[in-house]
Amino acid sequence: MFERTIQLIGQEAFDKMQQMRVILFGVGGVGGWCAETLIRTGIQHLTIVDFDTINESNINRQVVATHANIGQSKVAQMRERLLAINPSADIIALNQRYTAETSCNFQLSTFNYIIDAIDSVDDKVRLIYEATQTDAILLSSMGAGRKTDTEQIRISEFWKVEGCPLARALRTKMKKTGLMPAHKFQCVWSPELSGDSGTIAPIVGIFGMKLANLVISDILHS
Repeated sequence: MFERTIQLIGQEAFDKMQQMRVILFGVGGVGGWCAETLIRTGIQHLTIVDFDTINESNINRQVVATHANIGQSKVAQMRERLLAINPSADIIALNQRYTAETSCNFQLSTFNYIIDAIDSVDDKVRLIYEATQTDAILLSSMGAGRKTDTEQIRISEFWKVEGCPLARALRTKMKKTGLMPAHKFQCVWSPELSGDSGTIAPIVGIFGMKLANLVISDILHS
């Protein structure tokens, strides 16, 4: 199944990709597309974390959501989908929420890449703080809501993100709590604000795929 990937990047790079351990927090709109892209590209060891269940309002944008699985665990359904793509993948699904109280359960230092697709400001600040205490590479999604223009989606270092309400809320919380990141990290974000608090598939899909591609690109160039 990976013949075309290996043709493009070479066997050595592909073997390296298969050795990497990735943990992804949040498998909703952004995280679901990120997880699927990672598995389709050749990531073999992926841990997915989410405490939520699928509801009808998710169907417009979340890759795992259908009318057939409303009410089911997102991580359980995502794991099933990913194993249908690559049955030999090592996929661990944790039906948990990352919080200050549960942070010690995840052993972040055992991963090569930590991907943050969490919505909650408090949980996101805690994850960013804890992740940057490790040697893992942290990649984070900023807000994907209220956006329709895929051309405005970009990648930059967290402190250079501009015009994103989520990034602004995170900085305010970090300064208030003292939970400042230990080092810089890359984010996917967009400055666009267009309308009410809705979200559509093209935006979250590209956010997720860009996060996945940051992992892949780092592996290929490191």
